[in-house]
Amino acid sequence: MMRSIVRALFFVVLACGPMLAWGATAQEQLKAFVATVQSATGSFSQVTTSPQGGKAAPAQQGAFAFQRPGKFRWEVQKPYAQLIVADGKQVYQYDPDLAQVTVRDVGKAIGASPAAILFGSGDLEQAFNVTALPDKDGLQWLRAKPHSTADAGFAQVDIGMRDNLPVRILLLDAFGQTTRVDLSGLQANASVPVSQFQFTAPKGTDVVRM
Repeated sequence: MMRSIVRALFFVVLACGPMLAWGATAQEQLKAFVATVQSATGSFSQVTTSPQGGKAAPAQQGAFAFQRPGKFRWEVQKPYAQLIVADGKQVYQYDPDLAQVTVRDVGKAIGASPAAILFGSGDLEQAFNVTALPDKDGLQWLRAKPHSTADAGFAQVDIGMRDNLPVRILLLDAFGQTTRVDLSGLQANASVPVSQFQFTAPKGTDVVRM
């Protein structure tokens, strides 16, 4: 379960630059973000709820960083440690408690997820059906549905923008669960050390290559 959510959530590593798009739609803001922001750092919190509205997993907090194309770091710090690192070629998903790391090719791991757009330079409409949603909670919203849900691993993703910043992501998975991710402290075009996108398995770690 954790792997499917993490795979689908690669795309949430977001930030947005100082763009003058006052009054722009969420889709226009997102396109501008992809075109202008090459790297970013920030913090996140996320919680997953069941179709009935109850918590399906403990709430999580952590930090992220990314650098185009295809490099990112998604680090869960609370309530337990989890780490995902992509170096541009491979994605490492490390679970310290299990002493295990799963290694996948970046293209296969990201596939048709929004990460292919947000960490690359492609066009959103190539992999998704994108529609505008009504404003809600002071945010401008868009919904992206992958052309092939089998490859993406999720049914749809809603992205809420405000002042050219992605603020909230709502991910609906194939099990009817919704994962809400709130982003904060976004630093666009930040200088990120190369070491943030490198991973070496600790001694004694079980390495599983997919």
